[in-house]
Amino acid sequence: MKTTLAFDVYGTLVDPMGMSRLLEQDAGEQAAAVAGLWREKQLEFSFRKGLMRVYEDFGVCTRQALRYAMAVHQLELSKAREDQLMAAYLSLPAFDDALPALQALKGHYPLFAFSNGSYPALEKVLDHNNLLEQFDGLVSVDDIKSFKPDPAVYTHARRATGAWDSPLCLVSSNAWDVIGARAAGLSAIWVKRDENRVFEDWGIEPSAVIQSLSQLPESLKALNT
Repeated sequence: MKTTLAFDVYGTLVDPMGMSRLLEQDAGEQAAAVAGLWREKQLEFSFRKGLMRVYEDFGVCTRQALRYAMAVHQLELSKAREDQLMAAYLSLPAFDDALPALQALKGHYPLFAFSNGSYPALEKVLDHNNLLEQFDGLVSVDDIKSFKPDPAVYTHARRATGAWDSPLCLVSSNAWDVIGARAAGLSAIWVKRDENRVFEDWGIEPSAVIQSLSQLPESLKALNT
């Protein structure tokens, strides 16, 4: 049976740290630190909201995390500037390997974007980078009002992609996402973009590890043999 591929978006196809450059006018030399904390808290807030069953979409988590990161660094934003940065988040840059990899896989595997982001946000950020047309469909956690790594989210991905009785493989650079998918019974390929990144030792391993999406076609062939 043909494997369906579900691509994480933020951190895998597009780079949240791309906000660092825009933050320079607000945070100066602290821009990279603010961007890093922004991303860290964006994920933490989504995890906590999922556990607490007080769902608010990923854009709300993103805005709250931006405010937190700025406050930690004793920086302020006007409401107008905050809105500008949130709008810019919809135009995050894609990693250089994203489009060529999707083009190489298109037609050979069913391709879906699978994200904590809402549908409008996904459509905008993917279309901005000419990635949207590469996909057979989008799957958002907004459908079930929870977040990865809730097992229910991965079950929803099976249902939404039509891969209920066929293999579904997550492709993600986020180790927590890979662990969540594997715990839910999916295959999962970890994109280890940073050679110094450590995979958490939970006794749950990725199905494969690659350093770039350009290695994905060969990795999939190996998994399917």
